[in-house]
Amino acid sequence: MMQQYLNTKEKYKDCVVFYRLGDFYEMFFDDAIEVSELLDLTLTGRDCGMEKRAPMCGIPYHAAEGYIAKLVALGKKVAICEQLSDPKQTK
Repeated sequence: MMQQYLNTKEKYKDCVVFYRLGDFYEMFFDDAIEVSELLDLTLTGRDCGMEKRAPMCGIPYHAAEGYIAKLVALGKKVAICEQLSDPKQTK
């Protein structure tokens, strides 16, 4: 999962990547740090097979439109990476 995120981020370097995992869009690393500050979200971490936990923040997918609008109003570009499998089947 994290490798796919990193590949997507490499392709869309100038965008905040909203990465769909189940019922949430998650942001990682620098995107998470920046977005958590801009939108007053809680910054947490996710184990991702690296030495340190990856900085992470997330939003419910059903509320994404409002958060995206706020980021765009702040001059940010947003790339959305959807989950192709059924999110209800994701654990």
